Amino acid sequence: MNTQHDPKAPGDESGAGGNGADSAAPAPTAAASAATPSDTARLDAAAEGETRPNQIGDPAVLDGTRRWLERAVIGLNLCPFAKAVYVRNQVRIVVSEAPNAEVWFAEAEREMELLAETSADIIDTTLLVHPKLLRDFMDFNEFVGIVEERLEELELDGVLQVASFHPRFQFDGTAPDEIGNYTNRSPWPTLHLIREASIDRAVESMPDTDEIWKRNVATMEALGYDGWNALWNDDPEGAH
Repeated sequence: MNTQHDPKAPGDESGAGGNGADSAAPAPTAAASAATPSDTARLDAAAEGETRPNQIGDPAVLDGTRRWLERAVIGLNLCPFAKAVYVRNQVRIVVSEAPNAEVWFAEAEREMELLAETSADIIDTTLLVHPKLLRDFMDFNEFVGIVEERLEELELDGVLQVASFHPRFQFDGTAPDEIGNYTNRSPWPTLHLIREASIDRAVESMPDTDEIWKRNVATMEALGYDGWNALWNDDPEGAH
């Protein structure tokens, strides 16, 4: 599901800090239609009546995460590979209740091992969501780096990758309010564990994968702030 390039690095003084969502967004320069109602309806219909054994935790946070996936990641085609595994219920979503980052780190370690040991037919990719911890993006970005180091220590580099989404996500070299940052903005801090094999298959099926993030930024620029906010009119959390 990940199509991002490097986020703003901890300690990087270029641009403003990671809490960009607190600033007022400039007026949109263009408008575009977001995900159509039929897209979401089709996704809902695909999952209707089916259990979701891979989705664990607070139902409200699970619902919000699914809405973000359906309306933004899939609905705006920010990740062309997400829909297939999502409708097959191969996306594991785990909402953490860890009281601190240390416990969440231990949970992330267990989930990395579980994903590596489990058939992709059961779990293709994993999202680890925490609705309360690391709301500051710079703190979260540092945490992601520590998780990546642990992945290497477990000798899972080359098997898995770690990507990230955050309510105040900021790419390196961008201003906090730039609309392109919204490609990786999620309702809550989210770690994304991805199989390298899935990435390899995606590259084979879509040779221009390196251009995806550029197209995503163009999509967001066309959508504008009003269009993005309209995706969440019925959602108090949204993905702001």
